[in-house]
Amino acid sequence: MLWPVENHSLPRTAAFFDLDKTVIAKSSTLTFSKSFYQGGLINRRAALRTAYTQFVFLIGGADHDQMERMREYLSALCRGWNVQQVKEIVAETLHELIDPIIYDEAASLIEEHHTAGRDVVIVSTSGAEVVEPIGELLGADRVVATRMVVGDDGCFTGEVEYYAYGPTKAEAVKELAESEGYDLSRCFAYSDSATDLPMLEAVGRPHAVNPDRTLRREALARGWPILDFHRPVRLKQRLAVPPRPALLAVAAIGAAAATAGLVWYASRRRAPVI
Repeated sequence: MLWPVENHSLPRTAAFFDLDKTVIAKSSTLTFSKSFYQGGLINRRAALRTAYTQFVFLIGGADHDQMERMREYLSALCRGWNVQQVKEIVAETLHELIDPIIYDEAASLIEEHHTAGRDVVIVSTSGAEVVEPIGELLGADRVVATRMVVGDDGCFTGEVEYYAYGPTKAEAVKELAESEGYDLSRCFAYSDSATDLPMLEAVGRPHAVNPDRTLRREALARGWPILDFHRPVRLKQRLAVPPRPALLAVAAIGAAAATAGLVWYASRRRAPVI
C-alpha cells in the first residue's frame, strides 16, 4: 500500500503505531523476561509467570481489567531494579529477541510513511527502557511510552510516573500534534486493541491491525480499514531485496557496454596484422 507523498505546503502529518501485536508479534516487555531472569532481575517463578502471561496475551489479547492487572504486576516486579542494568540487558539482547518478531507488513508501512514525508511515532504501554531502543531499531522519529519513577539510587521505585494507556495515549497524540504541528485529520494510527480506541479516534485515518473482537466490531461499524499482519521477518532479510528497476537498467547498460568492449577487444586480437 503506497501512500501519496505529503504536500509540504500543508501542515505536517504523522503515523502513530501501537507496538505490541501491531508492529511486533508479541508483548515487548514480556519478551525480555528470559533475559531479565538470566541477568538476575527476576527469579524462575516470575519468569514462568511472565511466559504464561505472554501466552495468554498472544492467544486473546488483553482487555482493560487484564491490562490493569498486568500493570500492577509488572510495577511490583520491577521495584528495585537498577535502571542502567535494565538498559544494558535490553541493548545486548535487542536484535536477538525483537528483530525476529517484527512484522514485515508493519516495517514496510513504516518505510512507506517515511517515504511519503510523514513522521513515525511509536505509542506503547510498555516501559520506555524497552520501547525507546525498539523505536530506534524501527527508525521511528518519536516514542511515547510508560515511564516508571526512578529513585536517587538509580533503581525503579515501583511507582508509575506516566502510564501510556487508553485515553492517555490519545492525549499524548494530541500534545504531539500541538507541539509538532501535525494535522490530526490527515494523520494515521494503527492498533490491535480496543483499549486504543481513543488514539484511533483522535486521527482522521485510523486502522485496525490484527484486531481483537471488540476493535474488529468497531472497525467494521465505522468503516475503518482492517489489516492482517502475520509475517515476522528479520530486518536483515528485508534488506536482501532485489535491486530496483532503475538500478537493473543501469546494470544492464553497464553489462552491455562491457560486452561490447570485450567483443571489440577480441576482434582486434583476431584481426590480421598488415
